Amino acid sequence: MTVEVLRAADRDAVPWKNGGGVTREIAAAPEGAGTARFDWRISLAEVEGDGPFSAFPEVDRILTVVEGTGMDLTVGGERRLVDERYAPQHFPGDAATDCRLLGGRVVNFNVMHRRGRTAARVAVVRGGLDVAVPPGGTVVVVALDGTATFDDVALARYDAVMTGAPGALSTRGHAAIVTLTPGD
Repeated sequence: MTVEVLRAADRDAVPWKNGGGVTREIAAAPEGAGTARFDWRISLAEVEGDGPFSAFPEVDRILTVVEGTGMDLTVGGERRLVDERYAPQHFPGDAATDCRLLGGRVVNFNVMHRRGRTAARVAVVRGGLDVAVPPGGTVVVVALDGTATFDDVALARYDAVMTGAPGALSTRGHAAIVTLTPGD
């Protein structure tokens, strides 16, 4: 697999049904699967107000706050304070989840993966490192702030690359490395 470049400027903002924000999809598999049939989906969500999260049966979520002061979540009846930027938070997508913003609008980096079909890991890094790809896996690298370079591809804020081959990453800010593998 070659490196596919996914520019932030090419993403459409899709309003939520409840009017509480918009989502910009970075990548998903299978391509064009929509929110009901994906194996995995990576997006940026702009959360404008308090309210419930959409339920995703048989899906696990990894949410990382990248802008704003954070959220007070209630996931399956348990309170979870999410107020640290760049700290991935794991929770089941089918658990009832309600959100209260701590200080206004936030932007979340979201990874959703369907149980039994795909396993996902998210690491937020700074500096330079070699990015490995497990056999049969896919890696998506997203510049979360500042800039980054993956091999010879320059990435501005929220730009991404998707690849099945290892490469060298250098960041001037934070970048998310999402590792996706078939199965759980």
